[in-house]
Amino acid sequence: MTFKAKTTTALAALIALGAGAASAQEIRFMCYSDGNECEVYDDVLTRFEADNPGVDVVVDVVPYQAILENLPVQLAAGSGPDMAKVTDLGGLAPYYLDLAPHVDRDYWEASFGDTLAWYRGAEGGDAINGMHSQLTITGAFVNATLFEQAGVEVPGSDATWEDWAEASRAVAEATQTPFPMAIDRTGHRFAGPAISYGAAIVAEDGTPTLSDEGFAAFTAQFVEWNNDGTMARDVWAGQGGATYQDAAQEFINGELVFYYSGSWQVGRMDEQVGDLFDWQVVGSPCGPAGACSGMPGGAGIVGFNATEHPEIVAAVIDFLAQEDIYAEVTARTRNLPAHLGVAEAGVEFEGASPAAAAALSAFAADLSDVAPSAFRYQGYANNRAMFGITAERVSQAIVGELSVEEAVARMATDLEAALADTQ
Repeated sequence: MTFKAKTTTALAALIALGAGAASAQEIRFMCYSDGNECEVYDDVLTRFEADNPGVDVVVDVVPYQAILENLPVQLAAGSGPDMAKVTDLGGLAPYYLDLAPHVDRDYWEASFGDTLAWYRGAEGGDAINGMHSQLTITGAFVNATLFEQAGVEVPGSDATWEDWAEASRAVAEATQTPFPMAIDRTGHRFAGPAISYGAAIVAEDGTPTLSDEGFAAFTAQFVEWNNDGTMARDVWAGQGGATYQDAAQEFINGELVFYYSGSWQVGRMDEQVGDLFDWQVVGSPCGPAGACSGMPGGAGIVGFNATEHPEIVAAVIDFLAQEDIYAEVTARTRNLPAHLGVAEAGVEFEGASPAAAAALSAFAADLSDVAPSAFRYQGYANNRAMFGITAERVSQAIVGELSVEEAVARMATDLEAALADTQ
């Protein structure tokens, strides 16, 4: 295990104070998994515990919905865990523990670069608030077997959303597949196509919008596709409010031709699809604005400032951030690395099938096409509210409660109200 001297000294001193205590210094780590992440963290942290007698890191595995909905409530009430794996990177920033006093800043800045800013929220500054554990990018999975059976050529790398819609409909019709296309029900997944249609979402000066011409154009197209059978309608129309819904199971069951989700689904596809059919990743289609952008994102591990053991929490996260440990976790969980040293050295993904290895390589290659506005949106402190507004109002347009024009207008007023609330 590699610790910087400052961290080791602080941790040793704290444990020494508790020497002779009846119980260990317990750290609660709230964790959700896209695949096997929590299991792997639980395993590697046994080494931390072995090297630091008196520390017990308890990994509490919870559903993703608990991270989105329950954790913010707990933190506001002062009853949250010591640390957690989170995705609302900027939105939870007021609760984060600044790791900087306990870690080697130069190492962290060299290793994690621009992703450190995603954890600083609206206040910015230079705090080290979290370790980006999974770098993700949105993109599409396609059922290559269905394309082959239908005799339809898989569109090329410069294909547009319209090209994919046409091809997916043709495949579904020829093979009697229930659903041509689906996109996860979340404003995050909606954003990449919207940017490719010309949406600014977060301008260079930091101004957010959900109602410009590009955003309205993709909203209109998406609503049309949901109502003409191109999209699996119940993914968005079957839920209310900001509730998240994916279509992974429909794809796994062979009921879906084209599924727009992201790189975190690779492990699930590899494990559950198996040899039922051939699948591949094709990245993000292009839009009329000339962009072919997905959305970056992912998850990170953070400590919370209400913890009674800040030095230990910082030491645990610093342990996970060390290059050898980070590389091992990345290989075992089959995620894209945000650690620049690990990315540069390359990762041999453990147990990945040829299809999974090819998929991860395809997602990594697609990062270069991500628009600057997509990176700004991912780091924007109020993006969680914007994701929810998008899901709710677009769904209302799909089911006919609002026209597209009314939905876009409501998104503008909703965003204005959300920004006022934050102030």
